[in-house]
Amino acid sequence: MNQKERMLAGLPYKAWLDGLEEEREACKEKIYTFNLLPPKERGQIPNLLKELLGKTGENLWIEPPFHCDYGWNIEVGENFFANYNLTILDVGKVTIGKNAQIAPNVSIFTAGHPIHAKTRNTGYEYGIPITIGDNVWIGGNTVILPGVTIGDDVVIGAGSVVSKDIPDHMVAAGNPCKIIREITEEDKEYYYKKRKFDIKIDD
Repeated sequence: MNQKERMLAGLPYKAWLDGLEEEREACKEKIYTFNLLPPKERGQIPNLLKELLGKTGENLWIEPPFHCDYGWNIEVGENFFANYNLTILDVGKVTIGKNAQIAPNVSIFTAGHPIHAKTRNTGYEYGIPITIGDNVWIGGNTVILPGVTIGDDVVIGAGSVVSKDIPDHMVAAGNPCKIIREITEEDKEYYYKKRKFDIKIDD
């Protein structure tokens, strides 16, 4: 196996060998263009993202600035939206479902380093995939760590550090992120805490 194959297999690898550094450089060129778009040219955002990311739906949007390592190792579903300062370290595959809403300053880290200083100083690192389901809202300043799976219809509270899997239909928050409660049908009546909608919401 070369170092790219090791990276994609979730094995320890060295990030400056076998063309990986050049691939990150190519990604940085695309990111540079994306992040410095003049406001009047923001209509280019969806097409630039489709060129950068590995797989997308038709409708997607990321508010610049955005940063990632490779781009081709990220897949997002239909109706993807991310606010300012999304960072994705995609040395491991990142898969995000449809109708994702990501608040500002969210970081998704598949990358990591050995705990022991002697092995860490060799330069070996690793990437473990992250999977995020459909209809997920991730609150601002959240960090999602390597290997995590977040289920469908989940809300992650602002400021969370997600180090373990979160099952479907849950509100979870905190550092470390923990399940607070299940999302129920009653929640459809409210737009914020105990404030009820004053308009009819269609299913």
